[in-house]
Amino acid sequence: MNSLAKVPVTVVTGFLGSGKTTLIQHLLANPNGKKLAVLVNEFGSEGVDGQILKSCADANCPEENIVELANGCICCTVADDFIPTMELLLARPVRPDHILIETSGLALPKPLLRAFDWPEIRSRITVDGVIALADAEAVAAGRFAPDPAAVEAQRAADENLDHETPLSEVFEDQIACADIVLLTKADLAGPAGLEAAKAAITAEMPRRVPMLAVTDGAIDARVILGLGAAAENDLAARPSHHDGEEEHEHDDFASVVIDLPEVGDVDALVASVQRLAREQNVLRAKGYIAVAGKPMRLLLQAVGERVRHQFDKPWGALARQSKLVVIGEHGDIDEAAIRAGLGLSGSGI
Repeated sequence: MNSLAKVPVTVVTGFLGSGKTTLIQHLLANPNGKKLAVLVNEFGSEGVDGQILKSCADANCPEENIVELANGCICCTVADDFIPTMELLLARPVRPDHILIETSGLALPKPLLRAFDWPEIRSRITVDGVIALADAEAVAAGRFAPDPAAVEAQRAADENLDHETPLSEVFEDQIACADIVLLTKADLAGPAGLEAAKAAITAEMPRRVPMLAVTDGAIDARVILGLGAAAENDLAARPSHHDGEEEHEHDDFASVVIDLPEVGDVDALVASVQRLAREQNVLRAKGYIAVAGKPMRLLLQAVGERVRHQFDKPWGALARQSKLVVIGEHGDIDEAAIRAGLGLSGSGI
C-alpha cells in the first residue's frame, strides 16, 4: 500500500446482540488477503467481545492489532481514547490494510464519523463504509423497542412527548447511517421474517441501501470491505435523531458486572438469565463462566431470553473466574435483584 494513501476503516454498528462480533470473527478468518486491525468498543468496564476476537488472532491480524476500549463510548472520549488508539494502530511496524471498528451496541454511529475529521487523523484514515447489523427475527417482531404498542399509545395521547424510546432511536440512527444493512440470524427469521424485517427497516431508511441476509456472520469480505464511501464527508445524507446536539448521552442505559462462583448446572444458569430478561428487562448478558469439572471456559451470550453458550477455549493460565456483564435500560437495572435472580447474596458468595 502506498504510505500516503488513507487507510480505510469500516464501522460495524448494530443493536445489542445483533452479531457484530460474529461478523468480525468471520472477516478475520476470511480477510481476502488484507492485513486487518480491529478496535472493539464495549459498553461497561468488562470486555468480552475483545477476548473473543483475540482468540481469532493470526498472521493477518495479530493479537496486538486487536485493541479494546471499555472506558465509555469512543465518540465521547475522542481525544483521550479514540485518537491515540488509531494513531497506535497506524504506527504498527506493518501498517494494516484495513481497520474494523466494532462499536458498542448502544452507540450512535454519526458522532463517531465526525471524529474522523480530527486533524491528527483526517489525512491518514477514511471511513470506507458503515455496516449496520439488524437481528432479522427481532426486527420482524418489533423488539428493537421494548414495547412498541406502549410507545404508540404515548405518542397518540400527547403530541408534546418525545415520540421515540431510547431503544428505537439507537436502532434508527444506526440504520440511517449505514451504507449496507446486514439482516443477521436469517436462519432463525425464516423467509417471512426476513421480508417483515426488510419492510420495517425500509420504512425507517432515509435512502435506499443494500440489505443482505446473513447467517453466522458469513459474508464475502469483498461485499462489505472496499466500499470507498468516505462517509465522514457524507454526513448530511445520514440523518440522526441527535443532529444539532453538541453531544449525546448514554444515561438511558446502564451495565453491571456480576462475579459468579463456579457453576455446576449450566441449564439452571441459562434459565436464570432468561428469567432476568423477563422479570428485570435485561437487554443483554454476556461473559465467561467457569463450569465445575470443565477445563474450558464457557462463553455465554444472551439477547433478551435467547441464550447461546459454548465452550470456547481452555482456561490455561487465565484466572478461572466467572464474570457476567448485564446491560439494560437505566431505570430497569437493579443490581441487587439481578444478583438475587442469579442465586447470589449481596456479597456475591
